[in-house]
Amino acid sequence: MAAPNIVNVATITGITTYFAGIAVTTGGRGSLGVTTVISNPTSSGKVIKVNSLVAAAIGTTTGVTLQYFDSAAHTGAATTVSIAMTAAVPTFSSLVVISKENSIYLQENSSLGIFAQPNTGRLDVICSYEEIS
Repeated sequence: MAAPNIVNVATITGITTYFAGIAVTTGGRGSLGVTTVISNPTSSGKVIKVNSLVAAAIGTTTGVTLQYFDSAAHTGAATTVSIAMTAAVPTFSSLVVISKENSIYLQENSSLGIFAQPNTGRLDVICSYEEIS
């Protein structure tokens, strides 16, 4: 199914999701050590507008990588585009990776995946988005 016409929509649903202790590159939750933040499956009939994504360092975590996957299952590097690559997140601080000023749309069969650099700290992530149909 084609993505909906975002000028003439029937429904816009606001959603906030969060993940405590996202995956690291060496394993953890999700495929290939990647935590899937948002996924828009094939034939969903929706487009997803990502309004904000904030990463918070709990401890000495040093970096976060956010990637756009041209596949809802993010099966490999060939279908990946980096949005933030090893972006520094100061200890006990937050980093705004996506905001209203640089929002993105996820079409069908695409997803956002995130992972932390492996060390002693932890990253928490909160994401606000709209499902448009």
